[in-house]
Amino acid sequence: MQLPHNSVVLVADGRKMLFLRNDGDATHPNLIVEHAEEQENPATREQATDRAGTASSSLGGARSSVEPTDFHQIEEDRFAAAAADMLKRRALSNDFESLIIVAPPRTLGEMRKHYHKAVSERLTGEIDKDLTGHPIEQIEKLLIDA
Repeated sequence: MQLPHNSVVLVADGRKMLFLRNDGDATHPNLIVEHAEEQENPATREQATDRAGTASSSLGGARSSVEPTDFHQIEEDRFAAAAADMLKRRALSNDFESLIIVAPPRTLGEMRKHYHKAVSERLTGEIDKDLTGHPIEQIEKLLIDA
């Protein structure tokens, strides 16, 4: 994948986001960290206070379980939406002309729901992988090979 000079790469998952800018050229990227953010998001069992309940029907006494709320996933989705909002603000202020997003499939899907037109117009690539725990050199190699 071509990574133009001065393009922005967002590497994110549901807890971490890393904004990188290519200080190199298209064939020899040199990604520099511009902004890093991490959200604490404990497991659902640590956020919920009660077990999921049951619902009863007054007709015939039928009972069914109520699906438990996944607070951990809700927070990951909010974080992905916040990342998309940050991209929108940066795109509207003309902070970048080219954008590549690297995120796991679920996070990428959640972010897509919140893309602003200005972000979509600048989006040059998406890679559905979780690379938030990888060193910058490996991210550069993956982008070159993509």
